[in-house]
Amino acid sequence: MLLLFLCLLPFLGSVVAAFLPSNARNTEAWLAGGVALVGVIINLLLYPQITEGVLRVQLAWLPGSGLDVVLRLDGLAWLFSMLITGIGLLVVIYARYYMSPKDPVPRFFSFLLAFMGAMLGVVLSGNLIQLVLFWELTSLTSFLLIGYWHHRVDARRGARMAFTVTACGGLCLFAGVLLIGHMVGSYDLDLVLAAGDLLREHPLYLPMLILVALGALTKSAQFPFHFWLPHAMAAPTPVSSYLHSATMVKAGVFLLIRLWPVLAGTPEWFWLIAGAGVCTLLLGAFIAIFQHDLKGLLAYSTISHLGLITLLLGMGSPLAAVAAIFHVVNHATFKASLFMAAGIIDHESGTRDMRRLSGLWRMMPITSTLAMVASASMAGVPLLNGFLSKEMFFAESLLVGEDWWMSVAATVAGIFGVTYSLRFIHDVFFGAPAQDLPHQPHEPNRWMRLPVELLVLLCLVVGVFPAISIGPYLYAAVFSVLGEQTPEYSLAVWHGFNLPLLMSLLALVGGVLLYLALRRWGNLARNEGVPLLHRFNGKRAYEYTLLRLTRGASWLEHRLASTRLQPQVLLMVLVAVALAALALRPAALLPGERALTPLDPLFVLLWLVGGACAIGAAWQAKFHRLAALGMLGATGVAVCLTFVWFSAPDLALTQLMVETVTTVLLLLGLRWLPSRIESRELGLATRAQDRLRRLRDLVVAAAAGLGLAALSYAVMTRPVGENIAGFFLARALPEGGGSNVVNVLLVDFRSFDTLGEISVLAVVALTVYALLRRFRPAPESIPSPRQQSSLKNDPAFGQTAAEQAERGYLMVPTLFMRALFPIMALVAAYFFMRGHNLPGGGFVAGLIFTVAVIVQYMMAGTHWVESHLRYHPHNWIAAGLACALFTGLGAWLAGYPFLTTHTAHVTLPWLGEIHLPSAFMFDLGVFALVVGASLLILVALAHQSVRSHRVEEHRQQTEQQEPVSWK
Repeated sequence: MLLLFLCLLPFLGSVVAAFLPSNARNTEAWLAGGVALVGVIINLLLYPQITEGVLRVQLAWLPGSGLDVVLRLDGLAWLFSMLITGIGLLVVIYARYYMSPKDPVPRFFSFLLAFMGAMLGVVLSGNLIQLVLFWELTSLTSFLLIGYWHHRVDARRGARMAFTVTACGGLCLFAGVLLIGHMVGSYDLDLVLAAGDLLREHPLYLPMLILVALGALTKSAQFPFHFWLPHAMAAPTPVSSYLHSATMVKAGVFLLIRLWPVLAGTPEWFWLIAGAGVCTLLLGAFIAIFQHDLKGLLAYSTISHLGLITLLLGMGSPLAAVAAIFHVVNHATFKASLFMAAGIIDHESGTRDMRRLSGLWRMMPITSTLAMVASASMAGVPLLNGFLSKEMFFAESLLVGEDWWMSVAATVAGIFGVTYSLRFIHDVFFGAPAQDLPHQPHEPNRWMRLPVELLVLLCLVVGVFPAISIGPYLYAAVFSVLGEQTPEYSLAVWHGFNLPLLMSLLALVGGVLLYLALRRWGNLARNEGVPLLHRFNGKRAYEYTLLRLTRGASWLEHRLASTRLQPQVLLMVLVAVALAALALRPAALLPGERALTPLDPLFVLLWLVGGACAIGAAWQAKFHRLAALGMLGATGVAVCLTFVWFSAPDLALTQLMVETVTTVLLLLGLRWLPSRIESRELGLATRAQDRLRRLRDLVVAAAAGLGLAALSYAVMTRPVGENIAGFFLARALPEGGGSNVVNVLLVDFRSFDTLGEISVLAVVALTVYALLRRFRPAPESIPSPRQQSSLKNDPAFGQTAAEQAERGYLMVPTLFMRALFPIMALVAAYFFMRGHNLPGGGFVAGLIFTVAVIVQYMMAGTHWVESHLRYHPHNWIAAGLACALFTGLGAWLAGYPFLTTHTAHVTLPWLGEIHLPSAFMFDLGVFALVVGASLLILVALAHQSVRSHRVEEHRQQTEQQEPVSWK
C-alpha cells in the first residue's frame, strides 16, 4: 500500500494546501515540503523491492474492458520518482524564500503538489489509458503553474501556448495508445512490453508510432514543437526549475524510454525520433547563444539537452539508451541548480538581463561559484556529471553506421553548448561591477541557497565517483528497460585517449574560440536577434495556425449555427435520423416473430388523444404558446400511460415526474421567448415560406417518429432471450440483489454510466446557474433612480406570493399547499426506499421532492420558501456526487472492482430481516444530485424571470403615465 499512498499523497496535500490561510507561508511550505519528504522516504523504502523485480498494485476498475488502476514500480519508474520527489523537496524549500509575501502562496503550493501527483501518476502507471489520464493532468496543472501570475499578459499567453501544444499532443498519444491496445489486445504495460515483435510487424505500426511520437515530442518541446517552452518562462522561477529539469519536459523522454523496448529498432523509429532529436539539439543550442534573458538562455539550453536525450533514444542501440537515461539524471541536477541560481540573481538584483548584469562574483561569490560549477557541468567539463553522459553521447554518435554526419552534429552541438555556458559565466559573473541595477546584489538567505548547494554537490560527487554514487541506481533503471539486452558499460572517469575524448576536447576548445569570436566581432551584448533564424518563428507559426483555425470555426459557425432555437433542433434531429439510417442500412430492420397481442380499443383511444394533443401543440404554437404547452403536457401523460400499459411502471413514474418538471421549466422559459409575429403582418412571400418551413418540419418529425416507432416495434416483437433484456432479467436478483430490474440496471450493472450521467447533470446545472447569474437586463430596461423610487412604492412589486394573496392578488389558499409539502416529501421517501425491489428509486424520488419544493415556490412565495426551506442546491449537488463516488470507492476497500454492489441481510428485533444493498448509498447520491440540479436550474430561472417581469411591468406602466428616457 506504500505505492498507492505515494501516488495519492500529493493530491491530498494539494487539497489541504488550497484551504490554508494566505498568511500561513511557513505552514504551506512545511506541508508541501513534508509531502515531498515523505515521498522521498517511501521511494527509499521501496528500493530494495524493485531490485528484486517489478512492484505492482492493481485495483479493479473495469476488468471486463481491461481497464484497471495499476501502479507499477520498476527501476526506471523509481529513478524518475526520486527525481520528482527529491527535486520537488528542494524546489519547495527554495520557493519558501523566493515567493513574495504578496503572492497567494496557498494556490502556488496547491498547484505544485497537484502537478507532483500528476507526474508521479505518469511514471507509476501500469496501464496505458491511466498513463494518458495523468499525462493530460500534467498539462492542466502545468497550465495553472505557468499562468500563476495571471495578471501578467506573458504568463497567460505562455500558459495557453503550453497547454494547447501539450494537450493536443496528449490527444495524439491517446489515439496511439488506443491503437496499441487494439494491436496487443490489452492496455496493461507488462503485456505491451512483452509484445515488441507483434507491434513492430503490425501494419498499423507506422501510424501508431507517429501518434505516440507526437505526444512525446510535444511534451518534451522537440522540433518543431519547441517554441512553447521559452514562453513558459513567464512562470515563477521555482516552477521553471521544477517543470523544466525533472518533471514536465521529462515526461516525453520518459515515455520514449518506457516504450523503447517495443518501438525502437526500426528505420521509422530512427528517422522520426533521431531526426527530431538532432534538429532540436542543434537549433536549441544555437539560439541559446544569443539570448539575453538568463531564463531564456536556460530554456533553449533545456531544449537542446532534451534533443540530445531524444537523439540517443532514436539511435536505437542499447548503449545509447543507457546514455539517455544517465543524461536524464545529470541534466535534472545541473539544470535545476542553474534555474535556481538565475532566480537568486533576479531576486537579489531585480533583473535577469545579461546586458545589465556583470561582475556579480564580487558581490555574490558563493552563488556565483555554484552557478559556474553547474554551468561547467552543462558544458561538459571533466570531473562533473555532465561530462560523463556527454562523452557517452559522443561515443554513440561514432557508431551510427556510416552516418558520419551524426558525429559532426554531436561535435557542433557540443561547441554551441560550451559557448552559451561560457557566456552565462563570463557575462554575468566577471567584468566590471554592474551599475544602475534595481537592487544592490547580495547573497540570498542561507536556506534559499541550500537547494543549489546540494544539487551542485551532486554534480561533483557523480562526476568524480560515478560508479559508487549513481551506478547501482542507474543499473536498476537500465535493466528494467533493456532486460537481457543490457550491455556492458563503464562509468569510469578515465577511458584513455580515444575519439570521444578528442571530440570532448574539440568541443571545449571550439566553444571557447566561438565565444571569443562572437564577443569580438559579433557584439553579443547588442545583438537583438538570432542570426539566420529570424524568419523561423515558432510562436508566429503557432499564432497563425490558431488564427486560421479560429477563422475556420467562425466560417463553420456562420454556416451551421443560429441564434434561433428551431434551426438548432432541426439540425440535431436531422443528424440523429441520418446516423440511425446509416447504422441500419447494412441489415434491414425486420420485425421479430413474437406473437402480437390483440389490439385494445382503449389503448387506441389513448393514442388518438395523445396524437391529437401533439398535433394541437404544434398548431397552437403558432397562436398561443401557453395552450401549446398544455397540450404538450397532455401528450406526455399519454406516453406515461403507454408505459403503464406495457408494464413499465418505473418508466411511467419517471416520465410523469420529468413531464411535470419540464412543464414548469418551459413555463418559466416562455418569458424569454420573443414576441410572436402575426401572419397578417407578413407578406405573401413570407407566409409561403412559413408554410414550406412547417411542411419541412412535419416531414422531418414524421421521419424521426416513424423511425423510432419501427425500431421499438422490431425490438418488442423479438423474444426476451434474443435481446439484452434476458441478460438483466436473469441476473438482477442473484447478482444485483434486487428484483426491480430497471433500478438494479442503473445502480449496479451500469452504475458507471449513471455516475457519468449525474456528473454531466451537475455540470449542466452549474453552467446554467453561472450563465443566469451573469445575465443582466438590457440597459434600456434598467429603471432610473426616480423610477426605482416609484418602483418601491408599487404595492405589488417585491412582494411574495403569500403577501399578494393577502391583498387579493392570489386566490389559492397557500396554507394548504404548505401542509402538502411534508406529505410530498414522505411520498418521495417512500418511492426512494422501495426502489431496489419495486418501482421507484433515487431519480424518481428526487423529481418528486423537486416538484414538492417548486409547488411551494409557486404558491407560498420565494420569501417564505427560502426562509423556511434552506435547501442550498450547491450543497445537495456536492453531497450527491460525493455519496455516489465514495460508494464506488468503498468497493475497492473490500478488494472488488469500482462500484461493485454488495448486499447485506441484517436481522433486527421486531423488524425481522432487512435488505441493505450498498447500491442504496449510490441511489441516495442520485437522489441528492437530482434535487440539487433541478432546483438550481428552476429557481435560478424563476428568479431571473420574476425580476425581468417586474421591471418590464413597471416600465410599461411608467411609459403610459409619462414619457421617461430610460437610457
